[in-house]
Amino acid sequence: MAKHLTMVGAVGSPYSRKLRAVLRYRRIPYLWVHQGAAEARDLPRPKVELLPQLLLDDADGKVVARTDTTPLIRELETRYADARSVVPDDPAIAFLDALLEDYGDEWLTKCMFHFRWAFAPDIAKAASILPRWFRTDQAEEVALAAGEQFSKRQIERLWVVGSNETTASVIEDSYARILQLLDARLTESRFVMGARPGAADFALYGQLTQLTGFDPTPAAIALQTAPRVVAWVDVVDELSGVEVAPAGWIARDSIPDTLVALLREAGRVYVPFLLANAAALANGAEAVDCEIDGKHWTQKPFPYQGKCLQWLRRDYASLSQEDRGFVDSVLAGTGCEALFL
Repeated sequence: MAKHLTMVGAVGSPYSRKLRAVLRYRRIPYLWVHQGAAEARDLPRPKVELLPQLLLDDADGKVVARTDTTPLIRELETRYADARSVVPDDPAIAFLDALLEDYGDEWLTKCMFHFRWAFAPDIAKAASILPRWFRTDQAEEVALAAGEQFSKRQIERLWVVGSNETTASVIEDSYARILQLLDARLTESRFVMGARPGAADFALYGQLTQLTGFDPTPAAIALQTAPRVVAWVDVVDELSGVEVAPAGWIARDSIPDTLVALLREAGRVYVPFLLANAAALANGAEAVDCEIDGKHWTQKPFPYQGKCLQWLRRDYASLSQEDRGFVDSVLAGTGCEALFL
């Protein structure tokens, strides 16, 4: 195995920030190569140009570029078994962690995308800064043209995450709530999953790097209503020096109400979408139409999030009967139990 990993990412990519923070916390040596930089030109490329791209040896010893942070984090658990883990030892707690990770990755990204490309100040900042991250030394006229082209393309893709006039209030209200719920959880615990971070912590952190730290509109909301969360995001960015106890994750006999409240929020907004999206995909429908939080939700079906539901159900089915019973008792009344009926 190489002495270090190489990751191609971008500071404006929530998933790049998520994986980089995991590598830092686990003290896995890595090189960070920014997408678009000269150093990235001759590196292996993935089949689909998503971020981040982690270079790993395949079964034949060939270096390939891999994407998708959730399976990558699990593979790194195996490849670097001696490094401290971000997956709880207890399978049932690990499942709850994975459920919240999926919510962070797949619902909060709707908030991030919506705020960035639906508000004028946020569009202006993103169009100005994001293209310059790719090449800080490019000519000004190139940067301006790239910003205009990039913002136009992203605004046209708002439908991908479900951001539109019909769904805007659902997204914005859910962001306001998650700030308050996270603030309450972090008031009593250093991390979401206890005294040490789990994968859910890093998923929530990844999206929040943009929402609380870059985009003006959601950042202002966070600073006014949940400054603790803003500070926490800054801290989670670099946890290599944090020392944690092996038994630092939450235990079965002490599941805090503040964690259940986070699961309830996932059940309130993300679960109805997951189920409706799966139904739309199964029926070949052109649109997902459902009710979320008492309001109409509509968007194009999203195949990847159909896979997310399949993976959650697979992991739930792989739990022992005792572990499933415990998970069921925690999820009862949160809305998340509907995923596994």
